Amino acid sequence: MKLISLVAVAALSLGGVVSAQAADVTVAIGRTDESTMVYRLGTQFDFASNWFQSDVGRLTGYWDAAYTYWDGDRTASNHSLSFAPVFVYEFAGETVKPYVEAGIGVALFADTEVEDHHLGSSFQFEDRIGAGLRFAGQEVGVRAMHYSNAGLQSPNDGVETYTLHYRLSF
Repeated sequence: MKLISLVAVAALSLGGVVSAQAADVTVAIGRTDESTMVYRLGTQFDFASNWFQSDVGRLTGYWDAAYTYWDGDRTASNHSLSFAPVFVYEFAGETVKPYVEAGIGVALFADTEVEDHHLGSSFQFEDRIGAGLRFAGQEVGVRAMHYSNAGLQSPNDGVETYTLHYRLSF
Protein backbone atom coordinates (compact mmCIF):
# COMPACT_ATOMS: atom_id res chain seq x y z
CA MET A 1 0.00 0.00 0.00
CA LYS A 2 2.94 2.32 0.68
CA LEU A 3 4.09 1.82 -2.93
CA ILE A 4 0.64 2.78 -4.24
CA SER A 5 0.69 5.96 -2.12
CA LEU A 6 4.10 6.91 -3.49
CA VAL A 7 3.00 6.29 -7.07
CA ALA A 8 -0.10 8.47 -6.52
CA VAL A 9 1.98 11.37 -5.20
CA ALA A 10 4.43 11.02 -8.11
CA ALA A 11 1.65 10.89 -10.73
CA LEU A 12 -0.13 13.92 -9.30
CA SER A 13 3.16 15.83 -9.05
CA LEU A 14 4.06 15.01 -12.65
CA GLY A 15 0.64 16.21 -13.78
CA GLY A 16 1.22 19.51 -11.98
CA VAL A 17 4.55 20.03 -13.72
CA VAL A 18 3.02 19.37 -17.15
CA SER A 19 0.56 22.26 -16.98
CA ALA A 20 0.46 25.55 -15.15
CA GLN A 21 -3.35 25.52 -15.31
CA ALA A 22 -5.57 24.58 -12.44
CA ALA A 23 -6.49 20.92 -12.30
CA ASP A 24 -9.88 19.62 -13.36
CA VAL A 25 -11.59 16.94 -11.27
CA THR A 26 -13.46 13.93 -12.64
CA VAL A 27 -15.71 11.47 -10.84
CA ALA A 28 -16.91 8.30 -12.55
CA ILE A 29 -19.09 5.34 -11.69
CA GLY A 30 -19.49 2.16 -13.67
CA ARG A 31 -19.16 -1.61 -13.88
CA THR A 32 -16.83 -4.25 -15.18
CA ASP A 33 -17.88 -6.97 -17.59
CA GLU A 34 -18.53 -9.16 -14.50
CA SER A 35 -20.64 -6.58 -12.63
CA THR A 36 -17.95 -5.33 -10.25
CA MET A 37 -18.76 -1.72 -9.39
CA VAL A 38 -15.99 0.79 -10.07
CA TYR A 39 -15.69 4.24 -8.53
CA ARG A 40 -13.03 6.54 -9.97
CA LEU A 41 -11.70 9.91 -8.82
CA GLY A 42 -9.24 11.68 -11.08
CA THR A 43 -7.50 14.92 -11.83
CA GLN A 44 -6.70 16.21 -15.30
CA PHE A 45 -4.33 18.80 -16.73
CA ASP A 46 -5.07 19.92 -20.30
CA PHE A 47 -2.32 19.84 -22.92
CA ALA A 48 -1.04 23.31 -23.73
CA SER A 49 -1.31 22.55 -27.46
CA ASN A 50 -3.99 22.15 -30.13
CA TRP A 51 -3.49 20.48 -33.49
CA PHE A 52 -5.46 20.39 -36.75
CA GLN A 53 -7.75 23.23 -35.66
CA SER A 54 -10.45 23.94 -38.25
CA ASP A 55 -14.11 24.91 -38.53
CA VAL A 56 -14.95 21.27 -37.73
CA GLY A 57 -12.98 21.05 -34.47
CA ARG A 58 -9.54 20.51 -32.99
CA LEU A 59 -7.27 17.80 -31.63
CA THR A 60 -6.10 18.37 -28.07
CA GLY A 61 -5.79 16.29 -24.92
CA TYR A 62 -5.00 16.04 -21.25
CA TRP A 63 -2.94 14.19 -18.64
CA ASP A 64 -5.07 12.02 -16.37
CA ALA A 65 -4.10 10.74 -12.91
CA ALA A 66 -6.73 8.70 -11.04
CA TYR A 67 -7.59 6.42 -8.15
CA THR A 68 -10.15 3.64 -8.77
CA TYR A 69 -11.94 1.55 -6.15
CA TRP A 70 -13.11 -1.85 -7.44
CA ASP A 71 -16.02 -3.15 -5.30
CA GLY A 72 -16.16 -6.89 -6.04
CA ASP A 73 -19.32 -8.98 -5.65
CA ARG A 74 -17.63 -12.35 -5.07
CA THR A 75 -14.10 -11.36 -4.10
CA ALA A 76 -12.43 -8.73 -1.98
CA SER A 77 -12.29 -5.19 -3.24
CA ASN A 78 -9.30 -3.83 -5.11
CA HIS A 79 -7.67 -0.44 -5.62
CA SER A 80 -5.69 0.98 -8.52
CA LEU A 81 -3.80 4.11 -9.46
CA SER A 82 -3.40 5.15 -13.06
CA PHE A 83 -1.70 7.78 -15.19
CA ALA A 84 -2.32 8.38 -18.90
CA PRO A 85 -2.04 10.90 -21.71
CA VAL A 86 -5.43 11.14 -23.42
CA PHE A 87 -5.99 12.59 -26.90
CA VAL A 88 -9.31 14.32 -27.55
CA TYR A 89 -10.96 15.42 -30.79
CA GLU A 90 -13.34 18.20 -29.77
CA PHE A 91 -15.92 19.16 -32.37
CA ALA A 92 -16.71 22.85 -32.84
CA GLY A 93 -19.77 24.23 -31.13
CA GLU A 94 -21.05 27.44 -29.58
CA THR A 95 -22.08 26.30 -26.11
CA VAL A 96 -21.94 22.49 -26.32
CA LYS A 97 -18.93 20.71 -27.82
CA PRO A 98 -19.14 16.96 -28.52
CA TYR A 99 -15.87 15.04 -28.31
CA VAL A 100 -14.27 11.62 -28.71
CA GLU A 101 -11.17 10.51 -26.82
CA ALA A 102 -8.57 7.74 -26.74
CA GLY A 103 -5.52 7.07 -24.63
CA ILE A 104 -3.06 4.49 -23.38
CA GLY A 105 -1.47 4.76 -19.96
CA VAL A 106 -0.33 2.67 -17.01
CA ALA A 107 -2.02 1.46 -13.84
CA LEU A 108 -0.86 -0.15 -10.62
CA PHE A 109 -3.27 -2.50 -8.82
CA ALA A 110 -3.12 -3.36 -5.10
CA ASP A 111 -4.07 -7.00 -5.87
CA THR A 112 -3.71 -9.09 -9.03
CA GLU A 113 -7.33 -10.27 -9.06
CA VAL A 114 -10.58 -8.52 -9.97
CA GLU A 115 -13.51 -10.93 -9.62
CA ASP A 116 -12.61 -13.95 -11.80
CA HIS A 117 -9.96 -12.03 -13.75
CA HIS A 118 -6.36 -12.95 -12.90
CA LEU A 119 -4.26 -10.00 -13.97
CA GLY A 120 -0.88 -11.71 -13.56
CA SER A 121 0.83 -8.62 -12.14
CA SER A 122 0.03 -5.41 -10.33
CA PHE A 123 1.36 -3.41 -13.30
CA GLN A 124 -1.20 -3.01 -16.08
CA PHE A 125 -1.66 -0.93 -19.20
CA GLU A 126 -4.85 1.15 -19.34
CA ASP A 127 -6.45 1.61 -22.78
CA ARG A 128 -9.48 3.85 -23.15
CA ILE A 129 -11.99 5.18 -25.61
CA GLY A 130 -14.78 7.57 -24.78
CA ALA A 131 -17.23 10.18 -25.98
CA GLY A 132 -19.20 12.98 -24.41
CA LEU A 133 -20.19 16.63 -24.29
CA ARG A 134 -18.33 19.69 -22.95
CA PHE A 135 -20.24 22.76 -21.83
CA ALA A 136 -19.78 25.71 -19.43
CA GLY A 137 -16.57 24.36 -17.84
CA GLN A 138 -18.11 20.92 -17.36
CA GLU A 139 -18.13 17.60 -19.16
CA VAL A 140 -20.26 14.47 -19.14
CA GLY A 141 -19.39 11.33 -21.03
CA VAL A 142 -19.01 7.58 -21.25
CA ARG A 143 -15.80 5.55 -21.33
CA ALA A 144 -14.72 2.00 -21.98
CA MET A 145 -11.38 1.08 -20.40
CA HIS A 146 -9.35 -2.09 -20.73
CA TYR A 147 -6.62 -3.16 -18.30
CA SER A 148 -4.03 -5.74 -19.33
CA ASN A 149 -0.35 -6.43 -18.72
CA ALA A 150 0.17 -7.02 -22.48
CA GLY A 151 1.44 -10.54 -21.89
CA LEU A 152 4.35 -9.46 -19.68
CA GLN A 153 3.15 -11.90 -16.98
CA SER A 154 0.87 -14.93 -16.99
CA PRO A 155 -2.02 -15.14 -16.60
CA ASN A 156 -3.15 -12.05 -18.46
CA ASP A 157 -6.95 -12.17 -18.24
CA GLY A 158 -7.38 -8.39 -18.34
CA VAL A 159 -10.55 -6.59 -17.29
CA GLU A 160 -12.85 -3.99 -18.88
CA THR A 161 -14.83 -1.18 -17.25
CA TYR A 162 -17.67 0.88 -18.64
CA THR A 163 -18.29 4.17 -16.85
CA LEU A 164 -20.28 7.37 -16.86
CA HIS A 165 -18.17 10.37 -15.82
CA TYR A 166 -18.53 14.01 -14.87
CA ARG A 167 -15.66 16.51 -15.12
CA LEU A 168 -15.58 19.96 -13.55
CA SER A 169 -13.04 22.63 -14.53
CA PHE A 170 -11.74 25.01 -11.92
